[in-house]
Amino acid sequence: TILTQSATVDQSLPATIFLNQTPPTNPNQPFGSQSGAPGGWNNPNQFSLQPPPKKSKTWIWILGILGGLMLLCGGSFAGFVYWAANLEKTNRTANKNYEFNYNVKSPTPIIRTGIQKIHLSRWVKGDTNLGVTEFKGGEFMMRSKNKGFYFVLASPTTYKTENATTRVTVRNVNEDDTSLGFGLIIHSSPVPLTQDYAFIIDSENKQYRIVRHSPQEEIPVEDWTRSSAIKDGTQKNVLEVRDENKKMNFYINGEFIKTINNTDGYIGGVTGLYSGDAVQIAFSDFEIAK
Repeated sequence: TILTQSATVDQSLPATIFLNQTPPTNPNQPFGSQSGAPGGWNNPNQFSLQPPPKKSKTWIWILGILGGLMLLCGGSFAGFVYWAANLEKTNRTANKNYEFNYNVKSPTPIIRTGIQKIHLSRWVKGDTNLGVTEFKGGEFMMRSKNKGFYFVLASPTTYKTENATTRVTVRNVNEDDTSLGFGLIIHSSPVPLTQDYAFIIDSENKQYRIVRHSPQEEIPVEDWTRSSAIKDGTQKNVLEVRDENKKMNFYINGEFIKTINNTDGYIGGVTGLYSGDAVQIAFSDFEIAK
């Protein structure tokens, strides 16, 4: 059962949300709208808490804010979505795959010159119950509020990842350990963490993983795998996904890592950022090329 509440952007997030009714499910519903109400960015934020199925072996709860925020430049709008999920310790333990992923034959390069810069300075929401964001020294700082949780921001619908190259620079600010990792979201539904892919790294252990999300579940696509392409410590790493004709080619620092068929991404999905375990992550040079 699920409770849906409304609040303006300026209202604080309640610490706990209780459950009392089940809303209709419509994965293709426009972002910012709900059944029985007109769509649009002026709708209030929606808060929802979804419990896992009773028979599930993995304990997950997902808490989200759906909201719109007017940007200062040009009168356009941006939407931010905040989610946190708590995974069982067993589910957060790195897979025992310690083989290094060495460079293999790279796909034919895709030439894309139409670049959309994503201005992360406009994404700052300060200190919320779910995470903390700030823009400092030309970098967007982001972390979840608690260890064992991950915190995701999804872009406005302007930034679609289908048949596009999505790229972001990341670094672990304090060289902290993380079992969840941090990275890039692509092909995300307007209702985040219900249908997307995430390209995640752990720079301390020089490993990456790829997951996808369905409601209340994070599903491994590629378990933790070591890669010599990843720079450790506080060094910057460039994560990149080149999408073309339902194939996603994953790159780290320009080195080809893996190709995966896009069988579960949201059609017309957007990009976003992922940070877990209360580790401070700096993001910069976020862009999409088509």
